[in-house]
Amino acid sequence: MANPITPEQLAKAGTEDALQKALFCWCSTSGIPELKWLFHIPNGGSRHIAEAGKLKAMGVKRGVPDIFLPIGRNSFKGLWVELKKPKTGIVSDDQQEWLDFLTNEGYATRVCFGWEEARNALLEYLGYVWVDQRFVCSRNGRGVFFDKLAAEWWK
Repeated sequence: MANPITPEQLAKAGTEDALQKALFCWCSTSGIPELKWLFHIPNGGSRHIAEAGKLKAMGVKRGVPDIFLPIGRNSFKGLWVELKKPKTGIVSDDQQEWLDFLTNEGYATRVCFGWEEARNALLEYLGYVWVDQRFVCSRNGRGVFFDKLAAEWWK
């Protein structure tokens, strides 16, 4: 049986697409139940002009953050994440406008440079900390057990 692909392997291409795949790969194996609700908003990318026109007519908006977790925590309604490439990622004016708007509307927002930073932002938002080979939710003390591989990802 082949070894499962890791987030690090997926991220090697260095594109924002690859970083998102790495993040969602990690989420799918994390054991954290709230991450079931995390999803990507497919607003970016290059498309044929006809497809771009169709999506615009369907309501796609420039600058909407890449990822949303529709779970309220503390005083926030949910978490929006804009994922960028480390070192070279730049937040556009449209993206900054959306981030400011969403923050003013009561959502947590984060610009993350790399999938690991996005992972850590999700864990922090949800209130998880790494204790004795498992993530423990600081809100309720519930633990999620992780194997050695997951422990390596957390470093």
